[in-house]
Amino acid sequence: MNDTEKNAIIEIIGMHKWYGEFHVLKDIHLTVKQKERIVVCGPSGSGKSTMIRCINRLEEHQRGKIIVDGIELSNNLKNIEKIREEVGMVFQHFNLFPHLTILENLTIGPVWVRKVPRKEAEETAMYYLEKVHIAEQARKYPGQLSGGQQQRVAIARSLCMKPRVMLFDEPTSALDPEMVKEVLDVMISLAREGMTMIVVTHEMGFAKSVAHRVLFMDQGQIVEENEPEEFFSHPKNERTQLFLSQILH
Repeated sequence: MNDTEKNAIIEIIGMHKWYGEFHVLKDIHLTVKQKERIVVCGPSGSGKSTMIRCINRLEEHQRGKIIVDGIELSNNLKNIEKIREEVGMVFQHFNLFPHLTILENLTIGPVWVRKVPRKEAEETAMYYLEKVHIAEQARKYPGQLSGGQQQRVAIARSLCMKPRVMLFDEPTSALDPEMVKEVLDVMISLAREGMTMIVVTHEMGFAKSVAHRVLFMDQGQIVEENEPEEFFSHPKNERTQLFLSQILH
């Protein structure tokens, strides 16, 4: 076992996925080390979101292996539950419970899934709400918050489960432009603290400043990957060059 495999928290080996006849992911290989930050970019429909949704079994792969923290993702429900406890996920839309306060949204997972005592869960929730600069909103309901605030709550909610990996699926794409920065700032501070992250995003400034590696996906494949400096300065694949020329003005 080499060092990369020893430190790997996520390994995807020869993974394929189909929707009926449509071959959406083709022979994906990816190793993510602890504390590594990966940014995944590519055109719409390239399979980016599907790939990261396979990592915590929100989507099911049909061939190949996905191993998270030494546990292989299979149909074994116990394994799926274990992996979901280790892997936090933040979506494009915030998926908060509208009828629960912000504090209740953050404590429901730890109390019901991890069996954390309520008082402890509330203390943890307040700690993470402070971290995302939104503690003063704890007693409000999601509908009373802006989109940027709701997304920061969604990040805090994931952190309350004490995950070892965070997956972000286009976390800023549903936000008004002036709210994007406040969410990216929270993600940058998480990165600085050493959280392992896989981020699907078109925010190339974020990729340049935070990523260890940038992956470009097209038509269900990882077409190119490199460290940010090289990726943006000297993209090798024609499809990567075309994509970057369209989004980097």
